[in-house]
Amino acid sequence: MDIVLIGYGKMGKAIEQIALERGHQIVLKISRDNQGAFTESNLQMADVAIEFTSPGSAFENVEKCLAAHIPVVCGTTGWDEHLDMAKARCIEENGSFLQTANFSVGVNLFFELNRQLAAMMNNYPGYDVHITETHHLEKKDKPSGTAITLAEQVLDNLERKKHWHLGADQSDYDILNIQSFREAGIPGTHLVRYTSGIDDIEIRHTAHSRKGFALGAVLAAEYIHNKKGVFSMRDVLKGQEKF
Repeated sequence: MDIVLIGYGKMGKAIEQIALERGHQIVLKISRDNQGAFTESNLQMADVAIEFTSPGSAFENVEKCLAAHIPVVCGTTGWDEHLDMAKARCIEENGSFLQTANFSVGVNLFFELNRQLAAMMNNYPGYDVHITETHHLEKKDKPSGTAITLAEQVLDNLERKKHWHLGADQSDYDILNIQSFREAGIPGTHLVRYTSGIDDIEIRHTAHSRKGFALGAVLAAEYIHNKKGVFSMRDVLKGQEKF
């Protein structure tokens, strides 16, 4: 495939490396330094676009790709208020769009474990639950999109929790607390812990590098190429036997 990278920071460079290893071509790299190249005609040189920028620009970037009829994979988080509009625009344009809080294959397996564990714990009210996430200092949104996804999955399956809250100062039993930490050199760690007076049960995902996120983004681009609709990483991983 011919790929446009929208955002050429650390993630963009990691995606480029994986894409080249998998036999794809990078035909355009959009960064802060060449915004003038972000045109419809340039986008149309590609088969698919992969977007990793910032919450303030993601929606506009996705719209540009859909208007150019280029499938777009978006890994930017923190713009949930515009996500439904992006999906609607994709349908209007008969386009292809995939956005996720986390492209890592391991994290998406972790999501499945989180859903199942929350459903099991629904029958055991003696356990409380909280989520902790730690990321590198450059991470712009807090809590992370991955932590929000984990929280929403818990809320969907654990009847005693009604809302999530950022910080540890809410002691209401129906509140799910998320704690966020920013430390140098941490690609991303997420912990879901159930606690009781007797014992604790926890599941954890620890990323060792950006490579897992980059691989997932390229897998997503390969998946939506030549498809129409709004997709998720669950679609990508369905039937994915190896990576």
